[in-house]
Amino acid sequence: MVPDEYDFWLLDLDGTLVDIEPSYVRHVFDEVGDRLGRTFTDREAEIVWHGLGGSRNEQLRQWDVGVDRFWEVFHEVEDADARAEHTFLYDDADFVADLDVPVGLVTHCQEYLTEPVLDRLDIRDWFDTVVCCTEETGWKPDPTPVELAMADLDTAPNGHGGDPVSRADGGSTGVLAGDGPHDIGAAWNAGLDGIHVERHDPHSRGQCVLGDYRVEAFTDLDGVRAEPGSD
Repeated sequence: MVPDEYDFWLLDLDGTLVDIEPSYVRHVFDEVGDRLGRTFTDREAEIVWHGLGGSRNEQLRQWDVGVDRFWEVFHEVEDADARAEHTFLYDDADFVADLDVPVGLVTHCQEYLTEPVLDRLDIRDWFDTVVCCTEETGWKPDPTPVELAMADLDTAPNGHGGDPVSRADGGSTGVLAGDGPHDIGAAWNAGLDGIHVERHDPHSRGQCVLGDYRVEAFTDLDGVRAEPGSD
């Protein structure tokens, strides 16, 4: 089984372990649209919320939506408690609780939004470290937040990218699992294997995300083999 192959695990949060009820997403984009004087369709809201198709900022520019103003209003509208109340845990995510190795969370979700979700879903004790990306740490696929998590876990990569470190010299075999291309990019940039968990129809995403493993749920990892040519 794949989980047994690694000395430590890092995971993304939103779209990977948890997700948001569509009604909350619709509410947020209705309010944001009202303040910006622009209506967002259900499809546009889905694309931005889940990062479908690549860079959210580039997509906003293509729609002639001011990036800085959009995020300013978006964060004004977001309510941490309301978001947590509308957040659910994927059924297949509970394997994380059974991992008998160091486990970390590396998420683009900001700390003030992440903390209520971890508390409400009672999954805080699943993780030995939690890194919320910021402008200072960089954003995945930048490896810096991943490296910060590895430092907190006192691990060193012995994997996909960079200079490999043998286990005899203190290296570890690690993996990062996430639902977006930026997660796999961050994994490889930090010298880890990458598991892509596809929670959306690839046609809806508009692109195929590569990874050392590609699954639709973590339960699919039982007996799965690495993607051809991923090494």
